[in-house]
Amino acid sequence: MSSVDTTALILRLTVGTVVLAHGVNHAWGDGKLTGTSGWFASIGLRPGMLHAVLATATEIAAGLLLIVGLLTPFAAAAVVSTMTVALITAHLRNGFFIFRSGQGWEYTAVLAATAVAAATLGPGRWSFDHLFEIESDGMAALVVAVVLGVVSAALLLALCWRPTPRNSR
Repeated sequence: MSSVDTTALILRLTVGTVVLAHGVNHAWGDGKLTGTSGWFASIGLRPGMLHAVLATATEIAAGLLLIVGLLTPFAAAAVVSTMTVALITAHLRNGFFIFRSGQGWEYTAVLAATAVAAATLGPGRWSFDHLFEIESDGMAALVVAVVLGVVSAALLLALCWRPTPRNSR
């Protein structure tokens, strides 16, 4: 196994596991889907329950796909999309650092960028993409991950994000 294959595996396992855990926490963490739904509604994602279910399913599916290395650029696009929505709706106004009050956007940006890097590098030899001979690396994979991820996030925000103005809170 080459160092590139090892790097691809490490990237996929890391991002995939973190995103999977995040999705599982939405569904079965302290607040469960009801709590996630209420939080989504409170930041302006309407209807909250629909977004809770979709974000949870997206994060679980993207995490699993990255872990096994299947349809890697599309899994990365899902991570880019969910992290872009999170960055804009919940973290951007809090500054860069995660330790700031309200949590800044560094975490979401790092996950999105790492997912793009994993897509661009490709899944490596230890992946279902390799097993099934699915070409999924290079500039085409980068474009899929970034464009599909950002366009999906932009559409979701345009159609469903209705934040409460800050001065009315």
